[in-house]
Amino acid sequence: MSKLTIEEIHRRFSSSNDFNEIFDAFEAALNNKIEDIELYRLLFWNDSLTPEELCLFGEKLVQVFPAIAFEVYMWLAKVFEVIYSMYDNCELALQYYTKAALINPESSEPYIAVSDCYDHDLKVPSIDMIIDFVIKGSQLVNNPSVLYKRLAELYEKIGNDEQSDFYRRKAEESGGTTPEE
Repeated sequence: MSKLTIEEIHRRFSSSNDFNEIFDAFEAALNNKIEDIELYRLLFWNDSLTPEELCLFGEKLVQVFPAIAFEVYMWLAKVFEVIYSMYDNCELALQYYTKAALINPESSEPYIAVSDCYDHDLKVPSIDMIIDFVIKGSQLVNNPSVLYKRLAELYEKIGNDEQSDFYRRKAEESGGTTPEE
């Protein structure tokens, strides 16, 4: 394989439609020990890649650069949520938000993001899975008030006023005036 410049890797990640060309660029980036998450975000937004290919690149990237695992998992989850939700890959978004939460359980970011990805009209991903995930997160994050607010909103969406009121009170009791992000 020829040595690729950072500019060529950048070009391939952002605009190539050929998997082999993209894969060669990815291998070159890893061989050059490029740990720049911004570069890999271009790769993740390349709409010629399938969800399986994105997972392959993301998991390999985390193996090679574990220090950026949280960012990789969050970014993949966002890609699956935004681009592939039309293909019912909300489950992949949830899977990668869960992986991000395992890397950094004190961060409220993955839990907030999951609560935002529920589509009330399509009923995806499963609201029960989302609620369970956010409840677990509320026990781990440094300031759970924002997650209590999200739980109140989720329960309100499914018509469970009792649980909604319960979590609103918990949010207020725990300092519910905290910024959400």
